[in-house]
Amino acid sequence: MECDSKVLSLLLTDDEEIAQLNSQYRGKEGPTDVLSFAMQDGECFDAGSEILGDVVISVETMFRQAESIGHRPEDEFLRLLIHGVLHLLGYDHENVPESEAERMREKEEEHWRLLWPLLPRVAPLDA
Repeated sequence: MECDSKVLSLLLTDDEEIAQLNSQYRGKEGPTDVLSFAMQDGECFDAGSEILGDVVISVETMFRQAESIGHRPEDEFLRLLIHGVLHLLGYDHENVPESEAERMREKEEEHWRLLWPLLPRVAPLDA
């Protein structure tokens, strides 16, 4: 999917605020890792619109998830950012046929392989 340059708003927040947003906009209780709020529906939408939408990431959940799956926090941040942006581009994995969910997983993996090598690698402080 090709899109022209777009503006993306990113909010890094805590579990309390993302839980409020999750309840208000999705009717789901409790915190989540990432939320996306598209400015328009569909794939690449109106070519004249410069704003793609908003991605909200809970830093607290991000750190917990990174620890539980053995990722560095910056790796988990990238994973969540990719996931959120794909939602803004019209991909979904909930309440859709399995083929659509798989399509999103494949796009996540594709973008992960492209972007992950660009993350800086920092030696541990005790090295």
